[in-house]
Amino acid sequence: MGMAASAVGGKHLHTSWKHFVIIVITLLLLSTPSVCAQCRILRCNSDFVAANLEIGVIGGGGKEGANAGYCSALRSYALCTQRTARACRGDLAYHSAVQGIEDLLIQHRCPKTGPTAQPRPLPLPQAALSGDICFYEKGFMQREGRAPEYLHCGVFGDPHIRTFNEEFQTCAVQGAWPLIDNQYLYIQATSTRTRGSSYTTVLTKITVILKNWRECAELQMYQAELDNVPPAFVDGSVTGGDRRGHQSLRIHSHDPGRHAEVWATHIGTTIVVRQVGRSLSLSVRSPRAIVESYTPEQDLQLCVWGCPLSQRLETPYAHPSMPAYAHCSSLLPVRDVYFQACLFDLQVTGDLNSSASAVVALEDARVMISDPDRVHLLTDRAGNNPPSLPVVLALSVLVETLRHAFFGPV
Repeated sequence: MGMAASAVGGKHLHTSWKHFVIIVITLLLLSTPSVCAQCRILRCNSDFVAANLEIGVIGGGGKEGANAGYCSALRSYALCTQRTARACRGDLAYHSAVQGIEDLLIQHRCPKTGPTAQPRPLPLPQAALSGDICFYEKGFMQREGRAPEYLHCGVFGDPHIRTFNEEFQTCAVQGAWPLIDNQYLYIQATSTRTRGSSYTTVLTKITVILKNWRECAELQMYQAELDNVPPAFVDGSVTGGDRRGHQSLRIHSHDPGRHAEVWATHIGTTIVVRQVGRSLSLSVRSPRAIVESYTPEQDLQLCVWGCPLSQRLETPYAHPSMPAYAHCSSLLPVRDVYFQACLFDLQVTGDLNSSASAVVALEDARVMISDPDRVHLLTDRAGNNPPSLPVVLALSVLVETLRHAFFGPV
């Protein structure tokens, strides 16, 4: 009897180690920039690891309880991958995770339907935990003794996207796409094809929804279209969330019809909408806690994860002797992502005025990013290129080798 119990315990410990090794290697695979920039599979994986730590699978524990909890964690993992499927199409790590989940569900005889692990609670804005919930930055500084960490997203030109995670991509997205979708803010951009082009697009409409937040601000909407960037909300007001003589929401414009700046002090967020040439542009500055306050269902946000891999465009090569190179160099001497955006727009459109969008986007970035060293995002950090074929093949071989080593031939 003792030997049998020991064998069962040893088998369970061995299985736990298999799980642990798989999880660690998966984390390493998913931590590469080429993967993280493509979809939110890393968050699914971290939730799965957190659930296993809570039920004690990695550290051991009772076999029956651990197996039931492990099945719940697997079902939650599967549900998470389903919700992010659209953004992860063609992603190697995503498809490997999906296959791995199927294998583990079968191996542990887990029903595909049943209870799931409880999701981790959303981070609350720090200001909500302190004195004045309608002054985000003030409340944060009173609580933490420092300013909050701010993130920046810029969308401009073709469009080009600088994400909150400091990735840079040029996208061919057409139609309406969510840029930001969290518990406090929703921003949607509509792109249409440029005349005479089959794949390039420009922003023609931007919709901003500031969600209701306690007594600080009621739901409010702002909408801008090409040739109409109004200095007011949709209802005609220019302020909102009046409280003790302070307005949580305000709109300012120094060029009505072509520029509008929305201030939402209760969430510490600034939104700038401009018309530059024949396209709109958007710049956002928001605290990290606000940016990250989304649920698994809010799984498509271009400002967070960038555009889908299938919708990304490469920047055409420009020799230094070409007129486009010389023109962009005169406007943007640093060879950063804004210089690359200038080259792309100028080569695609042939219009010298198209370079203005990159110049204006850089000016907004200088205002919104407090650290000057982070303003010029260099091209070698841009997330515009998919993983190279050798990397994809190497990862495929590694994943297949691990499957055979742990589970045997399938």
